[in-house]
Amino acid sequence: MKQILNTAAIVLLTIFSLSTFAQNSKPSPAMTATGKAGGANITINYGAPSVKGRKIWGELVPYGKVWRTGANDATTFEIDADVKIEGQTLAKGKYALFTIPEEKEWTIIFNKNPKQWGAYSYKQEEDVLRVKVKPSASSSAQEVLKYEVSGNKVTILWENLSVSFNVK
Repeated sequence: MKQILNTAAIVLLTIFSLSTFAQNSKPSPAMTATGKAGGANITINYGAPSVKGRKIWGELVPYGKVWRTGANDATTFEIDADVKIEGQTLAKGKYALFTIPEEKEWTIIFNKNPKQWGAYSYKQEEDVLRVKVKPSASSSAQEVLKYEVSGNKVTILWENLSVSFNVK
């Protein structure tokens, strides 16, 4: 009888552990990109979805619509000093980073409300800055969405696309 109870306890603990692990592993894990550009420290927090064989641009992420530029919560962009984004001033602070992808031009949006789930409560009147940039084909496929802060640029890489904006 004691052996049966011990075996049952082990089985129950194993099932509980596996279900807890399954609940904590997200398909789009939280990621952080950091770096320095334009004299400011930059921190970007985002959910990192994977391609998983899907067509991203124009399908999973539709053209012409506001995108949270990641998964789960809205992506946040935080700077500790005033900077110029594509020549326009952005004051130090924490912003939600949204984009409007198009085939030939993207709109990069800095919104004053960083605590949003996705883009569901996005309000254009809360935008602090919008700039336009050109996407380009990336040199290699990027399975998981990635942000890079390098030199005076922030780059978004995913699937077969690279989108950068200047920070000075």
